[in-house]
Amino acid sequence: MFFEPAANPAFFGPEHVQYRDTLRQFVAREIVPFIDEWEAAGCVPRELYHKAADIGLLGVGFPEEYGGTPADEFMKIVVSEELARAGAGGVSAALGSHTIGLPPIVAVGSAELRQRVAPAVIAGEKISALAITEPGGGSDVAALRTTAVRDGDVYVVNGEKTFITSGVRADYITCAVRTDPQAKGADGISLLLIEGDTPGLERSALQKMGWHASDTATLRFDDCRVPIGNLVGAENAGFRSIMLNFNSERLGMAVMAVMYAQVCLDEAVEWARGRHTFGQPLASRQVIRHKLVDMATRIDSARTLAYELAHCVQHGIGPMNELVARTCMLKIVATQTMQFCADQAVQILGGMGFMRGTRAERIYREVKVMMIGGGSEEIMKDLAARQIGF
Repeated sequence: MFFEPAANPAFFGPEHVQYRDTLRQFVAREIVPFIDEWEAAGCVPRELYHKAADIGLLGVGFPEEYGGTPADEFMKIVVSEELARAGAGGVSAALGSHTIGLPPIVAVGSAELRQRVAPAVIAGEKISALAITEPGGGSDVAALRTTAVRDGDVYVVNGEKTFITSGVRADYITCAVRTDPQAKGADGISLLLIEGDTPGLERSALQKMGWHASDTATLRFDDCRVPIGNLVGAENAGFRSIMLNFNSERLGMAVMAVMYAQVCLDEAVEWARGRHTFGQPLASRQVIRHKLVDMATRIDSARTLAYELAHCVQHGIGPMNELVARTCMLKIVATQTMQFCADQAVQILGGMGFMRGTRAERIYREVKVMMIGGGSEEIMKDLAARQIGF
């Protein structure tokens, strides 16, 4: 691989390298051989969560008291990169849905709620999901309409969520609701943990362009009665938790996007060296070498930005508004790099790049979800502009 990430001692110590080796072996053994099977099935097997838990994968970044392993930003990067190395975004999304569903519970949930939920998810026994997006709202979190009205010792929830990763099978759904129907915008929003077997919860599986190995759903809440003990944090104070969660999600998505671009480059190089045209290897053609260098240049630039930003986040370097803006800009650069490299790889592979089974073809179909998910490119630019003061 061009510029192997693990070789950079400025960011990765021996513990990072050791876990990268463990995780790379796990991905090669437990994921890569089964990707096509899981893509056809539309989900990964529950057994995979148990296997991932056995090597500590699901607990990276979570407190030890719940079975997790505290980790710095670069250990999280190791996880994102090595899962993405498989070139199957659906698998990464399925295994990683708890990384956006569980943090609000651990950060602001009650002691009872944390103990009830976190250990089971980290052990691979339960699946966690985050439900924010609504059919009429998209990235406009402040416009959400799903309501939770207090009725004695329960909240009665009504509304709809869509594009929810792991939504078909999630046991625990961290859901954004409006607990003050009179409030506008970001005010009056709370987070509730809604359990998967709650009466009145209906789920509809969605058919997608990519990420086929990840189950994705529309959720409908029809008078779902949720115990008040499932409130995550303070009532009407959920918006800030949602926003903080997004920053981590966007950094992780950017890192994964760069690795998907790397996977495209690696496959393109392998193909160009083995494919012969008019008696010569494809890689001997200057036009092909230039394409490969263009890909490598963008990958190296985006990865360097990601590592430098992760270093700043880890050490609190710079004001928060600038870190938020840079995270937005990084996601844009990283996903555009992924888009460019996927397109170039398919072009270099030619007819084979149009065939199911190549990594470039799969990644080409998954580009748009990376550019839209976690905040679209347009939203990222506008948010960055506001943070900077443009």
